[in-house]
Amino acid sequence: MRTSARELLDQLLDKDSFVSWDRPPVPVAAASRYREVLRLAAETAGTDESVLTGEGSLCGRRVAVIACEFRFLAGSIGVGAAERIVAAVEHATELGLPLIASPTSGGTRMQEGTIAFVQMVKIAGAITVHKSAGHPYLVYLRDPTMGGVFASWGSLGHITFAEPGALIGFLGPRVYQSLYGTSFPEGVQTAENLYHRGVIDGVLSIPVFRRIAHRALSVFSGIPLPDPAVAHQDIARPVDPRAESNRSDGDTAWQSVLKSRRPQRPGIRDLLRHMTQRVALSGTGQGETDRATVLALGRFRGQPCVVFGHDRSGRRGENTMGPAALREARRSMALAQQLHLPLVSVIDTVGAALSKEAEERGLAPEIARCIAELVTLATPTVSVLIGQGTGGGALALLPADRVLAATHAWLAPLPPEGASVIVFRDTDHAPELAAAQRINAADLLADGIVDRIVPECPDAADEPDDFARRMVAALAGELHMLRARPESEMLRQRQLRYRRLGLPGQG
Repeated sequence: MRTSARELLDQLLDKDSFVSWDRPPVPVAAASRYREVLRLAAETAGTDESVLTGEGSLCGRRVAVIACEFRFLAGSIGVGAAERIVAAVEHATELGLPLIASPTSGGTRMQEGTIAFVQMVKIAGAITVHKSAGHPYLVYLRDPTMGGVFASWGSLGHITFAEPGALIGFLGPRVYQSLYGTSFPEGVQTAENLYHRGVIDGVLSIPVFRRIAHRALSVFSGIPLPDPAVAHQDIARPVDPRAESNRSDGDTAWQSVLKSRRPQRPGIRDLLRHMTQRVALSGTGQGETDRATVLALGRFRGQPCVVFGHDRSGRRGENTMGPAALREARRSMALAQQLHLPLVSVIDTVGAALSKEAEERGLAPEIARCIAELVTLATPTVSVLIGQGTGGGALALLPADRVLAATHAWLAPLPPEGASVIVFRDTDHAPELAAAQRINAADLLADGIVDRIVPECPDAADEPDDFARRMVAALAGELHMLRARPESEMLRQRQLRYRRLGLPGQG
């Protein structure tokens, strides 16, 4: 049994909170036969069109909602339905409301022909205006969502989830079989497969999506929340970055490299365990995903942000980050900019992928785009060197307003062994090159690449939870202080920072 539009609204919104925005559908030129079809569809579905729109509250938060009704001509979109959708999107934009859309549709209404087909353009345009105004757009795909609906407003969400087992795709299986004389491959057009392929963010029942939407909307609001674990004055206190550094432990750069490689060393997932209202996202939204990275929304000690970074727990052998990871990084940047949220980038990588596939799929251009977008991103940014920082994979996430580093984190164009091979044609000189290249956190701080060192006491691998708490506290403090900076000043200072790097007297 498919979920009806009214059943969706009942499960998604607070009880009795839905208020319809719908007016009678706009009349369309139609033959008497089609008018009879519409009449019977309304009788069957109990609605006057294939879509219901309005507003309600979700966990007390006011939201606009668009919900398709599949029982009305398979949820197909004609002129009347499209006009209702666009009017609702425009009204949500005027009111400044978050918008939740839940399509279920066979696609364009065939009875209305090409004029119905091109309605998807104006729907997509209205949603783009809504998003450009900084308002959230959340999508929940129901069974089935096909054709032009999936290829327009069903695929434009800031975040996109689907109900379990939903059929989701562009070309319907029945049409495919008629056109090509063979069945569409099994298991391709399913919510679960699209999630695993990086097209959508997850597969959830409606009650679970309600909870996820509530968390996401809280983060998207951009409003900091008090954290009962720490006093306000502790978050905001000024920090002397050099006072935090525990350089006195006497470790060399090479010893830091070795410590950064310990399997027990905490990574991005250890930081996320201390994040509240967390929403895990998946993939690029364009059919790519990379399990060596993590993307999430949430709050560090009440401070909302988008987080993207390398996942040391996701590495298996030579599983380095490829082009998909970098395109997912760019998705995190777009989310942060569109919703005016700070971006936190966590660097912990043995480097970018070295393979034929990575080269042919544009690894180097994606690194360049990440760097360029981070330097010019119109929202606060913080980068965290938490472990290894090798090559272009690390550099792609580095540019930021503030850069934090763990005591034994490091940044280098190659692993010290690789640098040794280039300079000395052996790996024996790796410790010497690590020192000479000034790759460790203390030297990065002195050279102006890093702004603050978060101490390990003495090694994060031996105190992972305590270290994660210190890093999260440091992140929260930086995010708090960055919020107070005007955007124009923030961008100017960020670009000036990198313009001056390496010049005499700029360390």
